[in-house]
Amino acid sequence: MEFFDAIIHIDEYLANIVAGFGSWTYVALFAVIFAETGLVITPFFPGDSLLFAVGTLAGGGLLNVWTAYVGMLIAAILGDTLNYWLGHRVGPRVFSKENSRIFNQSYLEKTREFYEKYGGKAIILARFLPIIRTFAPFVAGIGRMHYNWFLFYNVIGAFMWVTSITFAGYFFGALPLVKNNFEYVIVGIIFFSFLPMVIEYLKYKNNSAATYKQGGHATDYKDIQETFKHEHLND
Repeated sequence: MEFFDAIIHIDEYLANIVAGFGSWTYVALFAVIFAETGLVITPFFPGDSLLFAVGTLAGGGLLNVWTAYVGMLIAAILGDTLNYWLGHRVGPRVFSKENSRIFNQSYLEKTREFYEKYGGKAIILARFLPIIRTFAPFVAGIGRMHYNWFLFYNVIGAFMWVTSITFAGYFFGALPLVKNNFEYVIVGIIFFSFLPMVIEYLKYKNNSAATYKQGGHATDYKDIQETFKHEHLND
């Protein structure tokens, strides 16, 4: 409950951090974005809401917008890069154990289907989808996606994500309608961020049930590699 309250009132918490830690706030922002994009164990760290709040505070003069922006952009690129190599190195081990809270098969399967539908562009689109955003580079590593192509989509996706949401907060966060209803704006951002994923997840659950009745099986290491091979994304 306290975590949820911190997300909803992220502008207030962030303002307190700025007041207490000054320039170290930029380091904290870098760390949160890096962890949210780079570690599969932290998919629920704030992403979209944090970017918007940072932009809003920067618009109000509490943060330097360019310092915050460049730091978070670099963090997003490096985070996905780390996640890719984690998937590349430890991916096969993920499938040697049963489901866990971290490597839930439904997350992996949903991300695999995302690549099957969008190809390499999935890395860009995933930036705007919580949880999928965290698992997309990991699955790309598992699928042995060409690193040059991954880096290309990684940089474009990071630029589009960090730029659009940060500067949306910078230019619109000070508007009276937004400022006076900031918690509702954050709830709206979270809701619309998760909505496409919830819809797709419900479709996935229905398809999974049908597949199970037909004698299907859960996603495995070879399924992911076959998807990337079919999409001509790996060797």
